[in-house]
Amino acid sequence: MAPSSDAATDLRAAHFRDELHRTVVEALDLSRIDRWSPERVRTEVHTLAAKMAPRIDRSLPKPVVDRAANEVIDEVFGLGPIESLLKSPGVTEVLVNAPDQVYVERNGRLERVNVSFTDAAHVTRVIQRIAARVGRRIDESSPMVDARLPDGSRVNAVLPPLTPDSPVLSIRRFGAVLSAADLVNGGTVPPQVLKFLQACVASKVNIVVSGGTGAGKTTLLNILSAYIPPYERLVTIEDTAELKLQQPHVVRMESRPANLEGKGTVTTRELLRNSLRMRPDRIIVGECRGPEVIDMLQAMNTGHEGSLTTVHANDSYDALSRLEMMLGLAGFKVPMPVMRAYIASAVQLIVHISRLTGGERKITRVTEVRGLRKRNSYMTRDIFKFEQRGVKDGRAFGSFQVVGHLPKLLNQLEMAGHAMPEKLFQAGEFQSNENVLMEDR
Repeated sequence: MAPSSDAATDLRAAHFRDELHRTVVEALDLSRIDRWSPERVRTEVHTLAAKMAPRIDRSLPKPVVDRAANEVIDEVFGLGPIESLLKSPGVTEVLVNAPDQVYVERNGRLERVNVSFTDAAHVTRVIQRIAARVGRRIDESSPMVDARLPDGSRVNAVLPPLTPDSPVLSIRRFGAVLSAADLVNGGTVPPQVLKFLQACVASKVNIVVSGGTGAGKTTLLNILSAYIPPYERLVTIEDTAELKLQQPHVVRMESRPANLEGKGTVTTRELLRNSLRMRPDRIIVGECRGPEVIDMLQAMNTGHEGSLTTVHANDSYDALSRLEMMLGLAGFKVPMPVMRAYIASAVQLIVHISRLTGGERKITRVTEVRGLRKRNSYMTRDIFKFEQRGVKDGRAFGSFQVVGHLPKLLNQLEMAGHAMPEKLFQAGEFQSNENVLMEDR
C-alpha cells in the first residue's frame, strides 16, 4: 500500500531537512557563527534552503522548505526540539525527564507535550551546547551544571550515571517583568497589604521574603524593590542576575562559578563583603542560602537598614529556623540566645509567598518579628494571612485575613512619613480583590 500524500510529503520534508542540516554544518563556519546575530543566522540558513530546494526536491512547497530551515536553525544553533517551547507564551518551565518525556509548566500547571528528542545522546548534545555557551563543562567527570541562557533563563542539567535512566534538563524561563498591579489583579495579594509593604520598604524596614522553589520569591523581591526611593544607592547581589531594578543608582553584582579548570570562583559572600565597601544605602541579596547570611544580617544591623533578601522556607516561622541553620553551618559559634538576638535585631518583617494547588501564587503570611521573649523564643505576630479553605476543580481557594495585631512597625512608618491608618489592621476578612485595578508605580 502506497503512503498517503501527507505521509509522502513528510518523508520528503524529512529527507530535505537532513540534507540541509548536513550542508549547514559543512558550509558554515560554526566557530564564527556564534558571533552572528539571530537575524543573520536566519537569513543565511533560509537563503541556503531556498537554493537547495530546487536541486533536491523541486515539488516541495515553500512553507515546507521554510519549516525545515527553522528546524535546522533550532537544531544547530538553538536547543533543538525544545527551542519552540522556550518561545511559547505562558510557558515558564521546560522539563526533560527522558528523550520522549518532555513537560512544561504553562500558566502554573504542569503538562506533558508532544515533543521528543531522537535519543539520550541528542539530549546530551543540547545540554553540552548550553554549557559550552557559558564557558561551563558537563561530562561524565563533571555530570552536573547550573547555567544561564542569554535571555536570563536558569538551566540545570544532570547526566548519567547520576541520572541512570537519561540525561535530565530543567529550564526556568523569566518572562516580562510583573508589576504591583499584576500581583493585585492576579489575586496574589490584596491592594491594602501591598500598600503596607510599600510603606515598609520606603521606611527602610528590613524584609526577608520566604517561600518554596518556584513560589515567586524573586518576582516579589523585584516588585518590593521598586518602592525604594530613587535617590538611594543600591547594590544587588545574585547567583544569577534576575532582578530588574529601575532606580538610577544601582550596582549589579553576580557570583561566578569555577571555570573549566576549577578555578576563578567568586562567591555571594565575597561579593557581599566587598559591597559593604561600596557605600550602599541598601543591599539586596537575591537569595541567602549559605555563609553569606552572616554578612547579610550584619548589614541589616549596621547602617544598611531597609535591605532585602529571600530564603527557601515552608512558612514565615520556618524562615527564622532556616536563618539559624545557615548561621550554624557557616561557623557562627555563639550560644543560641545570642544567635536569635542577632537575627531578631536584624529581621523586622517576613513576607511568605506560596504556590498553591493549581499553580496560583499567594502571599500567604506577613509576619512581624518583634524581638525575643524572656525564654529566648522569637516574639512574632502575623499581620495578614491567606487562609486556604479547600481545593475545587484542581485549584486552591480561600480568603485573605487581617489577623488583628497592630504592628510595632507603625511608629517607624510614621517617623519616615509613611503613616498607615490603624483601622487597616482591624481583624476581619478582605473583600475579594478580583477585578480590582491598581495603578502601576
